[in-house]
Order: sequence, then C-alpha cells, then structure tokens
Amino acid sequence: MASLNVYSVLVNDQIIKENNCETKMGLPYVLEAFTSIFNTGSISNKCCGELVVLGKVFHSTLVKRTLENPLFKDLNPATIIAKSIQTWNNCLALIDSPSPSA
Repeated sequence: MASLNVYSVLVNDQIIKENNCETKMGLPYVLEAFTSIFNTGSISNKCCGELVVLGKVFHSTLVKRTLENPLFKDLNPATIIAKSIQTWNNCLALIDSPSPSA
C-alpha cells in the first residue's frame, strides 16, 4: 500500500504541475485534497478554505484532469466523482458554518 501512495503522489505531481495547481494553492493543500478524493484521507479546514476560494471549477478541473490521465485508468470514475462531490460539499459546509467561539 505504501508503494501505491508514493506512486500516486509522483503521478499526481505531474498533474499538479500541468494545471499550475501549486501556484494557485499550496502544494501541501493540493496533495491533501488529492488524497481526500483519490485515496483515503481527510481534508483540513485550512485546506478546505483554500479550495473553496479557488472555486468549484478549479476543484473539478483537478479531478477531471486526473481521471483523464492514462495512469489512473483503473479508477472508477463514478466513485471518484462521488468522493469529489463529497469533499467539495464538506468543504463548503466547513467554510459556511460559524466557528465556535474560543
């Protein structure tokens, strides 16, 4: 499983560079969002904030370009799209909900 994660990160690095994601969103946040959608992982509030600011088009493009990459041909697009929508909706809910007062 560890080799799959390393492989995913290396391939994703190419996709990130092709889409100039790292110039729009910090690389750690892009990787966090990618892991949330394409592997098993969670996405932090701060990363969600970055993602929502960049918008749904950015989010959808990252997912679409990844699915178009032949190296990800074995992924189930319906599952990935469902996880993508879930990640986006979770981020919107986190950003829209009032923060608890400290």
